[in-house]
Amino acid sequence: MSLRLFVDAPLSADLEFGLPEDAARHVQVRRLQPGDDLRLFDGAGGEWRARVTRMGKRDVDVRVEAHEAVARELPFDLEIALGMPTNERMDALVEKATELGVAAIQPLQTERSVLRLDGERAARRVAHWQAVAVGASEQSGRTRVPVVAPVTGIGAWLAAQPPDAAPGGRFVMSTGSAPALADVVACAPHGRWLALSGPEGGLTPDEEAAAVARGFTRISLGSLILRADTAPLAWLAQMAVLLRDA
Repeated sequence: MSLRLFVDAPLSADLEFGLPEDAARHVQVRRLQPGDDLRLFDGAGGEWRARVTRMGKRDVDVRVEAHEAVARELPFDLEIALGMPTNERMDALVEKATELGVAAIQPLQTERSVLRLDGERAARRVAHWQAVAVGASEQSGRTRVPVVAPVTGIGAWLAAQPPDAAPGGRFVMSTGSAPALADVVACAPHGRWLALSGPEGGLTPDEEAAAVARGFTRISLGSLILRADTAPLAWLAQMAVLLRDA
């Protein structure tokens, strides 16, 4: 299988350019040579056939050839906002959520959050998670890279949400009594879907109530207690099946 790489710039036929540093490193690790082919994507849809034209010690030049209108993305947007689990678990969550087709990830600080980030440390972690999402998109065949938003507090984030849900649905995963996801989705329109999930220990009652006050619907993913890094992935998988069968 040809190496696939994300390029954060518009691509077009016959374009010749030097790959960004991280992408060039992938080409060198794979020991590609001038004339070898690869696939590039810029997030605008489909992917591009390309060919290596020059290999330097640290840089790689390529020439873009033809566009291929491949369609591997979900036909609906699934977004997650979550109280961040600890670093290693958050890395894995971003990777697996990307593989499951997530469109956007919002890391949140909540009252019960174990991982606390702010300032430059938060910015570095978000940049790292964005790189994880890029790598997972390249590996999984996606033609779009999910956006990892800056870390923010749950109160400020909820206050910025419109009180009326956009087409689709907004859910908060509840640790109490709540309707099953399948029952709620069955009567909701299609469009953009957003789920709010808590950290280790879950959201507090006040946080959950604040989400409901902004138009979020309480849901249950079942009778089992899921970890903070498992619940958003379970929601993504269930939604992909429910919406495809709708």
